[in-house]
Amino acid sequence: MRTADDERARLIDDLVRDGRVYDPRIRAALDAVPRHLFLPGLDPGAAYADEAVPIKTDGGVTVSSVSQPSMVAIMLEQLAPAPGHRVLEIGAGAGWNAGLLAHVVGPAGSVTTVDIDADLVDGTRDNLAAAGVQGVTAVVGDGAGGYPAAAPYDRIELTVGSTGVRPEWVTQLTPDGRLLLPLTVRGSQLSVAFDRTGPDRLVSASVRSCAFVRLRGAGADPGADAALPGGGWTVQPAGRDVPGTADLPTLERVLREPGGDRAAPAPGSVSDLWDGLGLWCALADPGVLRLLGPEDSRLGPALFAVAGARAALGIATAEGCALLLADPAATVRAFGPDGDAAAERLLALADGWVRAGRPHAADLRIEAVVPAPGDGPAPGEIVDTAGTRLRISWGTGPG
Repeated sequence: MRTADDERARLIDDLVRDGRVYDPRIRAALDAVPRHLFLPGLDPGAAYADEAVPIKTDGGVTVSSVSQPSMVAIMLEQLAPAPGHRVLEIGAGAGWNAGLLAHVVGPAGSVTTVDIDADLVDGTRDNLAAAGVQGVTAVVGDGAGGYPAAAPYDRIELTVGSTGVRPEWVTQLTPDGRLLLPLTVRGSQLSVAFDRTGPDRLVSASVRSCAFVRLRGAGADPGADAALPGGGWTVQPAGRDVPGTADLPTLERVLREPGGDRAAPAPGSVSDLWDGLGLWCALADPGVLRLLGPEDSRLGPALFAVAGARAALGIATAEGCALLLADPAATVRAFGPDGDAAAERLLALADGWVRAGRPHAADLRIEAVVPAPGDGPAPGEIVDTAGTRLRISWGTGPG
């Protein structure tokens, strides 16, 4: 029977082989801070599987988890903590990531981890003690405000998703500090490592695709999804504004009125719904949407299978809609009287993505600017839910 040490060694070997871990200090931390001690209810095989493990739910919705090891490794590489660093972690979870950080920064550094739930903070303290980890201060608080009592920080890492870059996090960084967070941009969640380049300015050092539970409290996601009437379908608009109530019945109606199919320049995949093609389309056209619904619906079998449901990338117009299909592959289907116009827009976006070399999240460069009072956005800038302005471009960042 394989022991916890065997499973941990296998996981680390896999992460190194797959290019998730490069820094020897991060590899050493993964070896020294056993994940199974932070998941005492799991057997070693499950504790070291490359899967996220929910640890708290609210109304059937996961609000906290121990993150997938490969994603933890990717984000630690993005964060680039070093011995002596002062680190703030927002989202304590079970404490494993804080323990890894503490091992990397060493006795000359410090880690503060904050969580909105007292029971999670208590569990974090117990788990860290069981693992023999020192140098972590776990506190109860709303991470939307950071933790000014121990600021400034060389590194701030969020292990929960946010729809905005909050000014509090920026001001609590050292002048050359780094902020890492899962940031929602036009409906896609991106792990962005931002370097502070000025008092109110950040520039991305790396961007990766990710999926995390969302912030609660003052930084909670205001929500942009909308349910179509009578069909069990949900619309995720690329822009922050949900289509008006008059648009939703129209969209539900036109989806029952399919037009012709058109050949698409690329077949697309599940990952392309929120990365790759989907991200390219959403950044270029805020009218882009993702449609999610049941597998057993009339439309479901033609769409992409996602966690027991079906999903599609598309564009809606006043009297039409066009969706990229999984079956037949490389097909855009028009719906409703204005579906052909929607299909033309979607096909033009897909063609542009192919001609650009099929870029994805890692090819993005993002600049974040906290505006002065009264300073409005420039053309092309995206304003996030914290009021921070995002300037996004393709293929010009360091990766």
